[in-house]
Amino acid sequence: MIYFTVFALFAAFAAAEGQYSCAEKQSFHERKQQLPLLHFLSSLCVFCVAVEPQHYSYSPSVGSASGSEYSLTGTQRITAVRVWENYGGSIRGIQFRYGAVWSDVAGNTYGTLQEIELWDGESIVEVSGKYSYYLEYLIFTTNQGRFLHAGQPGGSSFNMYPSFEGAELVFISGRQNGAITSLGAHWAVVDPSAAEH
Repeated sequence: MIYFTVFALFAAFAAAEGQYSCAEKQSFHERKQQLPLLHFLSSLCVFCVAVEPQHYSYSPSVGSASGSEYSLTGTQRITAVRVWENYGGSIRGIQFRYGAVWSDVAGNTYGTLQEIELWDGESIVEVSGKYSYYLEYLIFTTNQGRFLHAGQPGGSSFNMYPSFEGAELVFISGRQNGAITSLGAHWAVVDPSAAEH
């Protein structure tokens, strides 16, 4: 994000520079009035480079990635997780509760329901499992050592966790086609003081 912002600002700076070179008939006074814009853009570039990066990371999605896209997001921390497993193994659906509000269901609610309610201060710090065409086995592990698992182990293994200390799972995205065909994990430090410990 920072690189994109810096690139965009440099492009604007270059466009403004080009405007000066093309405006040969423009008076010195008119050119001088445009200098504050260039000064502002260059200051903003320095500011963007100096800002510390956000404590966000992404674990790329695993699976066949067929079907329609989904994204489970909310405005608060994840407080509960539901997973529907098919008899025979595949993960049919996933749902998160953010605060007191349940998200939409990614996939569907067919099959056996597995659920975990997180304690105060508890968060998901690891997502692992197995996949083939569908997500076959899924484990959500918390910072308290508790976990929710669903499905049957079969296929290729995956293990997702945040890049920053104190980060937690904030949302997932992927694709579904009657069941979950791919899953990627998005991590962030929700409480900045957690990264200092």
